[in-house]
Amino acid sequence: MSPLSSLLEAVDKADSSDTLVDAVEQLAAAQITEAAPTLIQVLSFNNPGAAVAAVDGLIALGDLAVNDLLELLDDYNYGGRAWAIRALAGIGHPQALETLLDAAVNDFSMSVRRGAARGLGTIQWYKMPSAEVAAAQQQVMKTLFQVTADPEWVVRYAAVVGLGSLSETVDPNLHEPIFNHFQQLTHQEEEPSIRARIHWAMESRKNPVGAG
Repeated sequence: MSPLSSLLEAVDKADSSDTLVDAVEQLAAAQITEAAPTLIQVLSFNNPGAAVAAVDGLIALGDLAVNDLLELLDDYNYGGRAWAIRALAGIGHPQALETLLDAAVNDFSMSVRRGAARGLGTIQWYKMPSAEVAAAQQQVMKTLFQVTADPEWVVRYAAVVGLGSLSETVDPNLHEPIFNHFQQLTHQEEEPSIRARIHWAMESRKNPVGAG
């Protein structure tokens, strides 16, 4: 029996929550591309520990897992969908951009919207054709502006985090509108943790690491 077969069998035969977590952790740690479908399947199990391990494994596989995640996204229950979005966000491949944009605004699940908003801030722009980057960054910025008005505070917080991350990687022409939006939010946002995160993001832009 091959190492992969043994690892897959361990996941399949796990007879308790703890043994499933252990088996998924070992499968994820092996970083074998062919394990991706099984790791994705685990996302829909009602086992948060196993899902965390599967997400970590999928992120470690990186771009190789993106196609499978996107193809199976509509087949998940809402819990599995949230974990899948978390994995796509962690990978950061531009291929998932349209999915993240739509999920951040339209998904009924708060967890999905939150994960997508964070992920929009960590897209690996260098993997996108250079001619498409400016328009895509503009679209992400506008979408995150919209998500900062989400009715759920945890989603709004994630949007602020996403904007802060985005501001570190986008065209400098977008720095000012992001900063201005943060300033506007300081007068509108009532949630203390979000206000604190906004101030932190604004100060980070004023005083970037390494500035002297």
